[in-house]
Amino acid sequence: MKRPTKVPFRMALSAVALASTATVLVPPLAAQTPRPLEIEDQYLIKRVGSPQVSPDGEWVAYTVSATKLEKDESNTQIWMVSTRGGDPFPLTMSGESASSPKWSPDGKYLSFTASRGEDAKSQVWVLERRGGEARPLTDVEQGVGGYEWSPDGSKLLLTVRDADTTEASGEGSGPSRVREPWVMDRLQTKRDGRGYLTDTRKTHLYVFDVKTKKLTQITSGRWDEGSPAWSPDGSKVAFVSNRTEDPDANSNSDLWVVSANNTDKGGTLVRITEYEGGDGGPTWSPDGMWIAYTTGINDPRFGAFETRHLAIRASDGTGDRRVLTEALDRSVGSLKFTSDGEGILVTISDEGEGHVARIDAETGAVTHLIDGEIRSSGFSVGPDGLLATVISDPHTPGEVFIQMGDERTQLTQVNDSLMAAVQLAEVRNIHFNSPDGTEIEGWVFFPPGYEAGQRYPTLLRIHGGPNGMYGVGFNTEAQILAANGYLVLITNPRGSSGYGREFGFALWQKWGIPDFEDVMAGVDYVIDQGWADSDRLGVGGWSYGGILTNYVITKTDRFKGAISGASMGLMVANFGHDHYQLGNEREWGNPWENRQLWEDLSPWNDIANVTTPSLFMGGESDWNVPILNSEQMYQALKRRGIDTRLVVYPGQPHGLRIPSYNVHRYKEYLAWYDKYVKGMEEVAG
Repeated sequence: MKRPTKVPFRMALSAVALASTATVLVPPLAAQTPRPLEIEDQYLIKRVGSPQVSPDGEWVAYTVSATKLEKDESNTQIWMVSTRGGDPFPLTMSGESASSPKWSPDGKYLSFTASRGEDAKSQVWVLERRGGEARPLTDVEQGVGGYEWSPDGSKLLLTVRDADTTEASGEGSGPSRVREPWVMDRLQTKRDGRGYLTDTRKTHLYVFDVKTKKLTQITSGRWDEGSPAWSPDGSKVAFVSNRTEDPDANSNSDLWVVSANNTDKGGTLVRITEYEGGDGGPTWSPDGMWIAYTTGINDPRFGAFETRHLAIRASDGTGDRRVLTEALDRSVGSLKFTSDGEGILVTISDEGEGHVARIDAETGAVTHLIDGEIRSSGFSVGPDGLLATVISDPHTPGEVFIQMGDERTQLTQVNDSLMAAVQLAEVRNIHFNSPDGTEIEGWVFFPPGYEAGQRYPTLLRIHGGPNGMYGVGFNTEAQILAANGYLVLITNPRGSSGYGREFGFALWQKWGIPDFEDVMAGVDYVIDQGWADSDRLGVGGWSYGGILTNYVITKTDRFKGAISGASMGLMVANFGHDHYQLGNEREWGNPWENRQLWEDLSPWNDIANVTTPSLFMGGESDWNVPILNSEQMYQALKRRGIDTRLVVYPGQPHGLRIPSYNVHRYKEYLAWYDKYVKGMEEVAG
């Protein structure tokens, strides 16, 4: 691609940039012999994301998130690098978080969202290409959730949550204050990470005029709106909303179109889709005639195990939808029409890999643009088909790459010095058959210094979901466990995404049955290869990984130690207590109507079979898989005299948010596995 010579971005010389560039000049850590990866190293790995190509194709802006373990806090900084290569430089200060970088259509501004100042709300900020410091562009009282530039750059499309109009309730002050009772009358009473759902405020769409600062609300009502997309001429906005009578009672979401200049707050809408499940991710064709989006093609009850397809429909809602990827049988996302309107760029999850592909808008033909044994996360499109993405592989955390045709270039080396300083596990891709002949894929992490012919203590680690997917991206957990002398096996048993609908749907109403056979076949495989020691086996996982661990320990005594994180035991105990009121009812029915299935799928009911020493863990405020489950599993094993332990993290939801808690979790992992799998004496206190 021919790129015109441009004057470098003068913001590189700003006080902000100069104050932060010192981090680039630190001598590499690799001057010494590589050392084993340590638990704390997971927070030295910086997370790269949100690559955005400038309109002239000269620059890529991106985010770098870093954690300060000693302060238990993380911050995200925006950086920029030339597409020609060279040293990146920061655009925002390291001590303040910023996110969602976007270029104005004319390339004069780089915008982002940030909350700056005490008690400040998130606003859109801009940096001028001519130089200078960032300045706030919006000043919305309740803050901005997300934003999109209009095609001509004169406006912003904002997602804004309703203002809080409730008055202070006289709760008192200080640590002894009494909170108001939670009073609810809706079907969905809680969400993990949010708690009880007493807040009735909704998120709506607004148009913000960049020049006049005028803010105009264009949607309203008792529904939430999201995923907005401007039409090419800036006159309309497509968005996603569940506008059924009771959104808690279904998983519907439809595409709607509203005028960007309406004066009735969205009183007049055009409905684009009618599928009773989830439609989302709208993107307009360049001529404004079509909208592409993601959808399902089967009964929406099966949503958890469904493949997300690409569909296209006329932007006025006429005619039928055309599903373009039914033959592909893989989930797609991050849709973007090509500039000529003849294709749609998508991300594809495929057997542990993440690719970027072009789908022909007429025939559905698939052309892979970014592929290989990699995990590509999202993409941004520049002129002449230039693509920017974040790519990870088994030995490389995510970094920014650009691709033009077949030529792929790495632009950042954010984690290179750390990766050179540590000794990583060798990773091998494996395929094996489950007892019924189904082929299963997995990966084996060999401990550094592995010697052929020697058998190693082996850990089977199980992913969440159950429709999650292990893959070829950098796996910090497996690398840490391997660094401590374990052979680590990860697999994608049935129920996993990335292998087509039939493979995923095999777990519908059959939790812990075919997937148990699959993971155990993986264990047999690594034993047969001469890698694993059959007398030193451990198992564990988080979320569904913990749930399947519970099934495993009730069905076999082959494992010397187990760790079940954020898991489930007695299914009916979760009814009305977790946040899956809709999903569980759809898959298993109501427990008073279909109780036998709830009982058949409960590992708790086979607790008398467990002989494996088992560690149970979870967050105190987990409404995804409540700690109640781990408490019950722990109490039962304790009563039975089986070695067990319970660790509860105060105030934490399903995923631990406090870095030091996560360090503690991994120390518990190693202490438990060392004691029971390796046969060592001590366990963490």
